[in-house]
Amino acid sequence: MGNEMAGNAAILVSGTMQQRKAHAVLAALMMVCALAGLTMSWTALGRQFDTSAYDYLFRLETPAAWQPESIILALDEETLTKYGGLTGMRAALADGLEKIRAVSPAAIAVDLILPDASPADDQLEAGFAQAHNLVLSCDLLPNGTWEDPIERFRKHAVAVGEVHAELDKFDAVSRALPLERAAAHDRRWALALETFVAVNGGAQIVESPQDLSVGGTRIPSTDADGRLMRIRYTPPVMNGIPRVSIAELDRHPALASRFRGKVVFAGVTAQTVSDRWMTPYSNSVAMPGIEFHANAYETIARKMFLVDAPLTAVVAVCFMVAGAAGLAFLFGAGWPSNLAAAFVFAISQMIPALAFARGTVWPWMPGTLTAVLGIAAAAAWRHLIVRRELAFAENEKTRYQRSMQFAIHELRTPLTAIQGSSELISRYGTMPEAKRKQMADLINAESKRLARMIETFLSVEKLSAGQMEMKQERFSLAEVVRRCMERAKPLADAKRIAIAGETLPEGDVTGDRELMEYAVYNLLTNAIKYSPGGSQVSVFGDSGKNEVRLSVQDQGIGMDKKEVSRIFEKFYRTKRAEQSGEAGTGIGLSIVEQIVAQHGGTIHVESEPGKGSRFTLVLKQAL
Repeated sequence: MGNEMAGNAAILVSGTMQQRKAHAVLAALMMVCALAGLTMSWTALGRQFDTSAYDYLFRLETPAAWQPESIILALDEETLTKYGGLTGMRAALADGLEKIRAVSPAAIAVDLILPDASPADDQLEAGFAQAHNLVLSCDLLPNGTWEDPIERFRKHAVAVGEVHAELDKFDAVSRALPLERAAAHDRRWALALETFVAVNGGAQIVESPQDLSVGGTRIPSTDADGRLMRIRYTPPVMNGIPRVSIAELDRHPALASRFRGKVVFAGVTAQTVSDRWMTPYSNSVAMPGIEFHANAYETIARKMFLVDAPLTAVVAVCFMVAGAAGLAFLFGAGWPSNLAAAFVFAISQMIPALAFARGTVWPWMPGTLTAVLGIAAAAAWRHLIVRRELAFAENEKTRYQRSMQFAIHELRTPLTAIQGSSELISRYGTMPEAKRKQMADLINAESKRLARMIETFLSVEKLSAGQMEMKQERFSLAEVVRRCMERAKPLADAKRIAIAGETLPEGDVTGDRELMEYAVYNLLTNAIKYSPGGSQVSVFGDSGKNEVRLSVQDQGIGMDKKEVSRIFEKFYRTKRAEQSGEAGTGIGLSIVEQIVAQHGGTIHVESEPGKGSRFTLVLKQAL
């Protein structure tokens, strides 16, 4: 019974603490999973997965078709063949400009650098001179200098835009356009942006750390990443930006009407020229550079911007996903938890898609990794908790069986006395009155003892299980000690052991008198049980500083330090105790410890092998 009380008390005292500790471990695990998911997603491999997810969503969440504002004046294979190859590009461009001049395009952006003189320059210059809102191209050379069109061309342009394409270093796919590039203090804006400015009457570009503004159009692009702007390419259903080659204009002049009021992007589309790039829509077919710039213009003109999700939001959602994964397994396991975990994972997959549909690029890897790691860690945590609970249940079963065995053993003694006395009375009808009265008194005393034992057993069980509040009465500890010494005296006399009640503590304590009497009596009987005949058990104590101290010291077998550290464990008996021949279950001291703990006190042990032991109770003094 004692050890059961000690075990249950440990549950009462530390059960909530253990539960909180387990929850804290789960919370820490989820935080680690979120941090691990974020860290792994920021690696090169993680970014590659994010890029692949971006391309998938790009193809999945295609915008509705629209009527493009731009059109391509193409120098295709047929055109280059007709005008004598690459050397005839200027003459071809000049003819093309002449053929569309009458329909008054809104602007003309030329994706040819034109840094050198050529025999066809006069004709081309004439075409440039008559072009409305002409924007020419430039490029930054590896030596850090700008390659510009020659002055005779540049003077007819309203602006010069740079034509650098930003390619992903892992797969060479063009997903974004840098809106600015600089060499020393000479900064140039992208061709598409300069063309948009020209169409808007030369509106000033207003800069901020987070965006650019042209007229009433705000272009999200931070200066921290070189003003990168994600391009919203025309969806496959539109078959790209409309395109008319110069050779087709030669054959069908009426096609010039398609350029009326349009923003014209003139450049090479022939596959023999290396100015071709892959896009998220590419199916192994590269896009000509001129179409790349036209798509960038359409992105700006239609305000179809894709912006990156704020880092703080991504981090916060990762921790929320990890928390949800932990909650899925916090209160149980089985199909409900598995379904909840599947829902958490599904949410982590839906967030990037829902964000993309609203123009926000949400990285796929952080949430996915966090969900996978969090679910795995939470499931493992729940598995360990279940195993621990199973082990605890098995231990409780064993504890209960031992407790019942102890109760039966303890109850057998008074029952035997009652049974024997009653048999004597019934067998000897002519028993002297004095003997009969003695037997009756014994039966009465043992019956009361049996009732007290049952009551104590039940009280300890209820107290340990948290089903009973301990009595709170004021009583004299010295009076309890004296009563216990009187009860223990016959046992001491049988072994010729003297019980010396030296200086007893006079302070009162508050608590359950019967339980405290049980604890003190247990200490006394233990001291007598394991002491040699002719020795002495001393009981002494004092009070002061709001506490009462009581010590029981014997001259018995004693214990070493290792045994002292385990003396209050359930069912633990020292080797010397087992070898002494004294009967015991190893649960009495655990009862004592629990009773003292329930009274807000502590118990200390001092012992040496062969020199006896001293048990000291330190209790709060009643005010």
